[in-house]
Amino acid sequence: MVENQLSEREVRIQKVHKIKAMGIVPYAQSFSKKDMMGNIISAYQDKELRDINDIILNPVNQVKTAGRVMLYRGHGKLAFARLLDSTEQIQLMFHRDNCVIVNENGEKLFSLPSGEEEMSAYKFMEKMVDMGDFIGVEGEIFRTHKGELTIFVSAFTFLSKTIRPLPEKFHGIQDQEDIYRKRYLDMTMNPESYQRFLLKSKFYKVLRDFYTQEGFVEIQTPILDNAASGAAARPFVTHHNDFDVDVYLRIAFETSLKKATVGRFEKVFEIGQDFRNEWSDPSHLQEFTQVEHYAVYWNYEDNMLFTEKMFDYLFDKLGLPKILKVKDKEGEIKDVDFTTPWERIDYTKGILDSSGIDITQYGMDDADKLREDIKAKGIQFEKMDHMGTTTLIDYLYKKVLRPKIIGPAFIYNYPVIMQPLARISDKDSGIVEQFQLLVNGWEICKAYSELVDPLLQQENFDKQAEAAAKGDEEATASDDSFVMAMEYGMPPQSGFGMGLERILAILTEQDNLRDVVMFPLMKPEVSKENIDEEIE
Repeated sequence: MVENQLSEREVRIQKVHKIKAMGIVPYAQSFSKKDMMGNIISAYQDKELRDINDIILNPVNQVKTAGRVMLYRGHGKLAFARLLDSTEQIQLMFHRDNCVIVNENGEKLFSLPSGEEEMSAYKFMEKMVDMGDFIGVEGEIFRTHKGELTIFVSAFTFLSKTIRPLPEKFHGIQDQEDIYRKRYLDMTMNPESYQRFLLKSKFYKVLRDFYTQEGFVEIQTPILDNAASGAAARPFVTHHNDFDVDVYLRIAFETSLKKATVGRFEKVFEIGQDFRNEWSDPSHLQEFTQVEHYAVYWNYEDNMLFTEKMFDYLFDKLGLPKILKVKDKEGEIKDVDFTTPWERIDYTKGILDSSGIDITQYGMDDADKLREDIKAKGIQFEKMDHMGTTTLIDYLYKKVLRPKIIGPAFIYNYPVIMQPLARISDKDSGIVEQFQLLVNGWEICKAYSELVDPLLQQENFDKQAEAAAKGDEEATASDDSFVMAMEYGMPPQSGFGMGLERILAILTEQDNLRDVVMFPLMKPEVSKENIDEEIE
């Protein structure tokens, strides 16, 4: 009878026990890493280095680094490996007669007990260290005959055992769902993915630097609130056990940030998470990152100029080309030139020209008429029979106008019923002072001159409540504490909000927001046992 062959995981678990038996800790407490691999390469790239034959006779410890083993090849008394850290990958060389392992007490050992025999440190590296394991090394830098910088390892420390094998180096991790569920493997095996998230980190820093340079103060606002206000979206609801009340995860920072302007702050911004309990698709996430800012005494036109200035700064500091390839929601790729200034497009006129419908003629109570008129034009979209006027207009825009715009373009001149938090134009009482930035079908940011009249604000909230009562799940919720703050005096101002996953997807030329989220939320995996039960 043939015994079942051990899996790779089981073999590696056995090695964990063997390593312990040899007196080596398989999961070290720490390691004093002195040198990043990227710094080693930069520092020694142009230096004159000793010949390898001289190093073998009398090695010197120039560097001390650590990382993950990505490759190992033995050649008799020599072995080569590749070590990866957060900055770079570097080659290692081990020599059978000049290799020691460091134990937890800092002792350098040429060999280790292994059953009835001894195992040399060199053999330990070959037999007990697998691809993916973490080790620390000390040694001297030399250049191979091919000119590659290499560390001659005089001593190494075992740091952490990997009991699941990494994906095959050549094919990497291919399945898209696996990439999202196991992003740590994607970033380990795919340098492009890792660099994308490094750029994301740099983006956040540069964005904060820009706001600071422009005199803004960063503040934090609540994630849990008594009202889900500040945007037209369906909220997540949770229960506060101590207060014994249902509360909402915020859908926007807006009302809290504007309250801060009542309390002396003139330029405020926040970068954080918003939560909207709606659909998922390549351009929408239920949990997403946003930056919002509010500047006292500005209007929406000031914010247009500020947005162009922001993007010029971002492109410059991130070192990005101004022309990027952007895929629209139908999958068509177009070149988008971010050189400023940008095009400006009238929202109401654009919809009229594209559909023949004048949206300025419909009020909050005209949803049925607008719906009939949209259908009469042969235009349909999902769930339209349950939408209020504002949501119908929004979906009409997304159907007939948005797909035509490559951008970047500022879309402005919105009907007053579309934005209950925006200021009504002094020139046209049917229009609010608002704009959105559009890039090949992607809505990147929204900004407007803020409504600071508390009486009109309450009136608009009341109208939205009527729409919600009729079944519009995306109607903007009322917020009594916000209106109260306004009644104490809110200065003129303009606000701005931008979804950061969207702009990052564009800057890195990705067409799915999950590709710029390190660990996107996924449905729980169904185990094989559960699948078998369902089949039965």
